[in-house]
Amino acid sequence: MQTELSKKLGVEHAVFGFTPFPAVAAAISRAGGFGVLGAVRYTAPDELKRDLDWIEAHVDGKPYGLDVVMPAKKVEGVTEADVEAMIPEGHRQFVKDTLAKYGVPELAEGEVSGWRITGWMEQVARNQLHVAFDYPIRLLANALGSPPADVVARAHDQDVLVAALAGSARHAVKHKEGGIDIVVAQGYEAGGHTGDIASMVLTPEVVDAVDPLPVLAAGGIGSGQQVAAALALGAQGVWLGSIWLTTTEAELPSPRLIEKLLAAGSGDTVRSRALTGKPARQLRTEWTDAWDSADGPGTLPMPLQGLLVADAVSRIQKYEVEPLLGTPVGQIVGRMTSERSVQAVFDDLTRGFEKAVDRINRIAGRSGQ
Repeated sequence: MQTELSKKLGVEHAVFGFTPFPAVAAAISRAGGFGVLGAVRYTAPDELKRDLDWIEAHVDGKPYGLDVVMPAKKVEGVTEADVEAMIPEGHRQFVKDTLAKYGVPELAEGEVSGWRITGWMEQVARNQLHVAFDYPIRLLANALGSPPADVVARAHDQDVLVAALAGSARHAVKHKEGGIDIVVAQGYEAGGHTGDIASMVLTPEVVDAVDPLPVLAAGGIGSGQQVAAALALGAQGVWLGSIWLTTTEAELPSPRLIEKLLAAGSGDTVRSRALTGKPARQLRTEWTDAWDSADGPGTLPMPLQGLLVADAVSRIQKYEVEPLLGTPVGQIVGRMTSERSVQAVFDDLTRGFEKAVDRINRIAGRSGQ
């Protein structure tokens, strides 16, 4: 599964694996792919440094990258406390009432929420980059569009390629104009923040729109046959995220959450603003239903929603309150039916890819050549 881009980066397979877990990122790179560590959960630079040190020690010299969440528009002088103060009391009460309805216990006195989406704040992301650029990362990806021009310039000065996610050809063209090296065409099926256009339509549109920039296909991909299809559509690789959640190297906080993922079908996800304020595909739960209900107060815009629900999400995860328990995940969850190692996932991807290529060769009358 090699392409011009994978050869440029020195990886065996054109499979880029996004994950919040250092052990998974390292395992992806060791298996011949390109591991990309999601940085959004790192609010303290020392925590990111600790995990990058760990990856360096366990990646066997293979290349890897970092994914940050930098907003397209910069807001000067706004602190997290300023943002917290903007959250309406009615929304805070709705969270309290919903948690009380399901009997979700409080966190222990003095216990700090382990889930806070603050990495979207530009200064937090910049602090992450101050750490990351001290490491030999080969790729910097941004989940909210093109990073600021000075960040792109600094990355290029250090021979780091820059990627940006796009949900439409129009967004992709803006990335190209901003000096981005790689566009990730993320379809509607993807987990997390995603747009309205399905991968089969989006990928060739973006390929044509940004030619000759390399494009990675994302959204609903979890088999070798789908990798082959993405390359046939003109992509130079695939960007996979959800498929790693049920790998044995992942560090999901809840055994019940793993059980829910393994039992879920492709129709058991929903695009909801309940988690961050922007549409994000996740498991459908009674928590998402409550926020999407006409009886609720409605979600707040990013970043208010993420801060509002941070403690609630931590409590739901810690106490494994099953009706409310969920996570961002794409429609590929229907194929995630057992816990496997990252290497086993790659073995399955390569086998499926070979079968798909052989099938196309037979159709084209090139069998055996």
